[in-house]
Amino acid sequence: MPFNRPLPKSQQRSTFRSSIASLAEAEKMMQVAVLLPSSAFVGWLIGAGLDKLFHQTWITLVGILFGGISGIVYVVRMVVTAGAEKGAGKGPNSDDSGPGTGTGK
Repeated sequence: MPFNRPLPKSQQRSTFRSSIASLAEAEKMMQVAVLLPSSAFVGWLIGAGLDKLFHQTWITLVGILFGGISGIVYVVRMVVTAGAEKGAGKGPNSDDSGPGTGTGK
């Protein structure tokens, strides 16, 4: 009876992990695309509600601006966090070769 060598599991796992990683990256990009308009929309709704409550006309504009700015701040924080996670201790020029001295040099 002939013997068939099975595929190594490390190759199967790396393909699975790379596909999951690409799906996670696509989800982050979709989150950015949805986050900015939705934050401006929520700011507009809150501003319009406050306009009607306080009988003013300028709060809607402030709500839209506040929602847009808060959305941009969140996106920038998310990008900085993703960049820190992606580049932390990886790469050939990393100074993470051993235990640190704590001096910051």
